[in-house]
Amino acid sequence: MLDTPVSIRRAAMNLLARREHGYVELSRKLRQRGAEAEMIDVELQRLMDDGLLSEQRYVESYIRSRANTGRGPMRIREELTQRGLARELVECALAGADIDWQAQMQDLWQRRFSGQVTDLKDKAKQSRFLAQRGYAAEEIRYLLDGQRFQGVDD
Repeated sequence: MLDTPVSIRRAAMNLLARREHGYVELSRKLRQRGAEAEMIDVELQRLMDDGLLSEQRYVESYIRSRANTGRGPMRIREELTQRGLARELVECALAGADIDWQAQMQDLWQRRFSGQVTDLKDKAKQSRFLAQRGYAAEEIRYLLDGQRFQGVDD
């Protein structure tokens, strides 16, 4: 049970040592461990003041992590806003991320589908897959429309 400021701070720092956390996520985890909301807010504010808890670092880390697993910007944006992060912060971090989303989507498509579209049904399946990963319909269309169906001659 986390019933003192020291125990709350120690638990929060242990969680932050493993990976970056957002304020809302860290608060929820501490409440689950039995800490009072009022004490959590005070300690988390102290951690923010000390530079140990940073929403900016968390968002940047999350974007890198999810992008490395093949997730697109739309999916990442939705996940971060569901985690209680400010839309402006998320938009700014996505815009500032040094990620070529088109190249990343093409790489994912190449690995998953061997870079081939055999027919319209296959194209629809690939399109749904990429959309579920969080890529924009326009970008998906651009990628897949540039492909010729296998076995079709000019």
